[in-house]
Amino acid sequence: MSSADAVIATLRTGHDSLAELVSKLSEDDLARPSGAAEWDISQVLSHLGSGAEIAQTTVQAALDGKPNPGGDFNVTVWDRWNAMTRRQRADGFLQASHTQTGLYESLDAGTRESLRIDVGFMPAPVDVATAARLRLSELTLHSWDVRVGFDEHATLPPDATNELLHQSPDLLEWIGKAELLDGKHAVIQVTTSGPASVFALRLNARISADFDVPEKPDGTLTLPAEAWLRLVAGRLAPQHTPSGVVTTGAADIELLRRVFPGY
Repeated sequence: MSSADAVIATLRTGHDSLAELVSKLSEDDLARPSGAAEWDISQVLSHLGSGAEIAQTTVQAALDGKPNPGGDFNVTVWDRWNAMTRRQRADGFLQASHTQTGLYESLDAGTRESLRIDVGFMPAPVDVATAARLRLSELTLHSWDVRVGFDEHATLPPDATNELLHQSPDLLEWIGKAELLDGKHAVIQVTTSGPASVFALRLNARISADFDVPEKPDGTLTLPAEAWLRLVAGRLAPQHTPSGVVTTGAADIELLRRVFPGY
């Protein structure tokens, strides 16, 4: 199984799991607050549905040898989804996400290896595995936004966590807000479980992570891998933090929450 195969299979599992939940939601459920501070459940589904539509069009453009449809196209899609009723957003998500996932599944082995996709915001076109992983990250995190509206102890699924930990693209520099470090610099040893990993988080003007762990780091952070992914995505508020999160030294969890405010 290629890396693209694994990501696409996990994408299907993630869609099917969320679709099963969404298909049972009432109007009142869709109006509930989500894990995204300013969105109700239906607005999260709107974001996922519009994202699926944009991603599908982007992949199809690459297959047809055409350029990325561009920012103006994205705006028209977002405007249309924003104007939908809550029920239309939920139903639209079910269809758009299923169709977009199906397009990835339809790619043959050669295309999965050779196709390059201009996703619009990366410096160069990416391979199928990377493009699908971007969608998997979006689906996984926003699925959590939906689930946590009903269960404050919701976590990310193990298969998606495994696919997203240490895989390209590395967005830490983009999602981390180095200006909120207030001039502080530190190297934090991060130790995760499920899957197990040890790596260095470098808090500098350029936030990054690598496997060159110093013998004496400035601090340590130990936590489940899914909690790490939620931390850097701005989804590890105190009420959603598992008991297994342990910090020492310069690994200030409140500072990390500020530096990774979410997206």
